[in-house]
Amino acid sequence: MKWHFDDFIYGSIDGAVTTFAIVAGVVGAALPAGIILILGFANLFADGFSMAAANYQASKARNEFVQMKRRQEEWEIDNLAEQERDEIREIYREKGFKDELLEDVVRIITSRRKVWVDTMMKEELGLIENERNPMDSSVSTFVGFNIIGIIPLIPFMIFMMMGIDTNSEAFIYSTIFVLAAFFLVGMIKGKIVKKSMMYSGIITLIIGGIAAIVAYMVGYGLNFLVS
Repeated sequence: MKWHFDDFIYGSIDGAVTTFAIVAGVVGAALPAGIILILGFANLFADGFSMAAANYQASKARNEFVQMKRRQEEWEIDNLAEQERDEIREIYREKGFKDELLEDVVRIITSRRKVWVDTMMKEELGLIENERNPMDSSVSTFVGFNIIGIIPLIPFMIFMMMGIDTNSEAFIYSTIFVLAAFFLVGMIKGKIVKKSMMYSGIITLIIGGIAAIVAYMVGYGLNFLVS
């Protein structure tokens, strides 16, 4: 099992946003804490699994597409060698190579089949092959979704175990926890993509906050209409 931190971050952000949106919506609708936990955990497992499955299918489909294109390029090199050689020549002519140097580059690249195919994949098709295992991507997404996604539910679980029935106070703690989680996940994302950690943390915080406000207002509005 190889962890893919980009998929982990992707799942973490979505898990925190969607679960807190549910919490905010249910609190806005003034429903019991039990409903919050039921809907929250249902979201964690159902939506988390759905995201993981979708990521698995997307990763697998991309790998299959890349392999299909590679087989196509291999066939063209085997059967349309001169045409493919001219394509290599045109690619490097556009990069500024010319005359004898251009011909040397074409000769060197086309002298090794793998290098030739790799060059066509990258330069002509813009496809870069990798060894990412779709299952690793899927698991990384699912784990990130559930680890961070459970954070908005923790105050409600603690309050229920303590016998305290006050959604408003639990919601305050839930808000603080999830805002901290948004910011932390954003900072980690910034570090991974080598951008400003502070800026990335703030942007993620804003996105999560907007989702929470929208959900809360919808829940509050629905409660006002039906009451």
